[in-house]
Amino acid sequence: METIELLTEKALRLQPVERIRLAEAILYSLDKPDTDTDRIWISESESRYEAYKRGEIDAVDWDTIKKRYSH
Repeated sequence: METIELLTEKALRLQPVERIRLAEAILYSLDKPDTDTDRIWISESESRYEAYKRGEIDAVDWDTIKKRYSH
């Protein structure tokens, strides 16, 4: 297996378009779905929606959220 330094050196000798394709391939390989995380988020969102329908929590409109976090 080649070292990171050697691979980097080789990658930097590629043409810009080839480097972009390499970067995309590497990033794509890291973007794998995580079914456990998806399951947890689905459960959480369903739970919050049910609490909203029961009147236990209130909705906050998008403009209020934007104002809260803009500086």
